[in-house]
Amino acid sequence: MIRNRTVVIALAALLGVGLLAVWLAGSSLSAPARAPVGAAPSELAAQDLTLGSDAGDTVRGWFSPSQPGQGAVLLLHGVRGNRTEMLSRALWLHRAGYAVMLIDLPAHGESGGEQITYGIREGAGVRAALAELRKRAPEERIGVIGVSLGAAALVLGRPQPAPDAVVLESMFPTIEDAVADRLELHVGSWARPLSPLLLAQLPLRLGVSADALRPIDHIAQLHTPLLLIAGEQDRHTRLPESERLFAAAAEPKQFWPVPGAAHVNLHDFAPLAYETRVGAFLAQHLHRVTAGLPSR
Repeated sequence: MIRNRTVVIALAALLGVGLLAVWLAGSSLSAPARAPVGAAPSELAAQDLTLGSDAGDTVRGWFSPSQPGQGAVLLLHGVRGNRTEMLSRALWLHRAGYAVMLIDLPAHGESGGEQITYGIREGAGVRAALAELRKRAPEERIGVIGVSLGAAALVLGRPQPAPDAVVLESMFPTIEDAVADRLELHVGSWARPLSPLLLAQLPLRLGVSADALRPIDHIAQLHTPLLLIAGEQDRHTRLPESERLFAAAAEPKQFWPVPGAAHVNLHDFAPLAYETRVGAFLAQHLHRVTAGLPSR
């Protein structure tokens, strides 16, 4: 009897430790990733931005003007990053003549926000940035390049009017996929069944359910030309998951699986191929002469 009681107590203690560990993991995943960013590099010739989102968060960033008729591009970084993650893309686009806006998503970098919400409050920040970009580049066609969380924030934010072209990189199809993939990557395949314990915290921490964090359910509603990019070796968002996203998207659409790439900065990984492929896509849809369409 004493041995049985000891076993029960030990199992209860182990369960308690496990639940505490899962709760602390949830705290870590939703904690803000604020950090000082500093001044924009002089070659970007950028102005500082401070915007307010309709969710009540302050959004900070940079804006660099363009040559008329070339187009304007909003750049959105990944989770726990900030606008400097997109700097190599910004400098390339600036040299090519585009207007460029980079922001820190809510709860990242120098922007306000108390929690990372995996696309909900971040989507409000994206809507604010797009509205500001249209004010600052009123005659330009608008594109967006979003990476991981930035891509999900665009899709879940459902901005209206829609951009004229969208590049989505390394985007998770559902929060269930994102959590399970990361558990397997960082803990082991045995940990995938623990993902419901993390997902159950969403309503408590963020006030949303997992059903609200499914970009795959909304990607067809972009109503704009799409280039979807994924690393063939990405273990954070596996290639079959990206293929599911592409299948769910509406035409016109293109898919580029980047050979050998994991969940990395794809511009830094393959700069020549990236600038050739993404550059052609943006030029086709954003340059007024190339697109054969009037300015806004």
